[in-house]
Amino acid sequence: MRVSLIVTVKNEAGSIGALLDSIAAQTRPPDEVVVCDGGSTDATLEVLRGETRFPVRVIERPGANISQGRNAAIEAASGDIIASTDAGVRLDPDWLRVLVAPFGREPQTRVVSGFFAPAPQTAFEVAMGAAVLPERRDIRPETFLPSSRSVAFRKEVWKEVGGYPEWLDYCEDLVFDFALQEKYHPFAFAPDAIVHFRPRRSLRAFFQQYYRYARGDGKASLWLRRHVIRYATYLIGVPGIAALSAVISPWLLLLYLAGAAAYTRTPYRRLRPRLRTMTPGDKLKAVALVPVIRVVGDVAKMIGYPVGVVWRLRRRPSSRDSN
Repeated sequence: MRVSLIVTVKNEAGSIGALLDSIAAQTRPPDEVVVCDGGSTDATLEVLRGETRFPVRVIERPGANISQGRNAAIEAASGDIIASTDAGVRLDPDWLRVLVAPFGREPQTRVVSGFFAPAPQTAFEVAMGAAVLPERRDIRPETFLPSSRSVAFRKEVWKEVGGYPEWLDYCEDLVFDFALQEKYHPFAFAPDAIVHFRPRRSLRAFFQQYYRYARGDGKASLWLRRHVIRYATYLIGVPGIAALSAVISPWLLLLYLAGAAAYTRTPYRRLRPRLRTMTPGDKLKAVALVPVIRVVGDVAKMIGYPVGVVWRLRRRPSSRDSN
């Protein structure tokens, strides 16, 4: 079983070292590492070419988006098993061994979902991880759609579904997952194949991230029901409660408290154990930031989604077209 690890990068000189260190520390090393660079203008390529602990094959594709970069790396890979991750992460030492183990145990395995965990360094990042990132106990393995920062699949299935959708700049891994899911559901789940990554470091960066995710949803026509519920909540439910409280009873304003409690219940459950090692000031900051982060994410999605829908209506691409 030959395993190729593929990565896409662009201007990752500040973070690529941690990824390379974690690849070198794998208890089951990849048989090859193929990196596609999308046009770095910093020292990323120099760092990659200076790696001596294991061979790294670098493919340069200036201007390529993530889908194009992944497809190029996979096409160049010689392994029958493709393990995928991203720049800006640190792999657990047992990540690859655990991720590819199901292929050896069950020859019929086609896709294995790994997992990921936040590696926060500030109170803001702790709150960010709790607010938006699931824990393993939140996951239903039979429906979980893997992130391409922690997934493995047979190269043949990548070919069969047409690869990653190159017309899509964000949410491309979800569209790829859906294509795989149609043929190979359910995926094997390896929850102990952990990739550690640092959450967004500011509200501005988070807003931009979720705007792009939602724009990708609109382009690919994903999660319509979720977006409709979000619009209805903010544009009808929130002002509607205020109007009814003015007409019927101010006690109706308590619905805001009930809604906020339900909205933040899961994030605060995730946050609770992380508070133990924080200073009192950071604890207060993290607790206060959770609802702010959730609302900012919702606003970013509500702005980004219609932009993607307009793009789709103008272009009308097939959600399964990778060209």
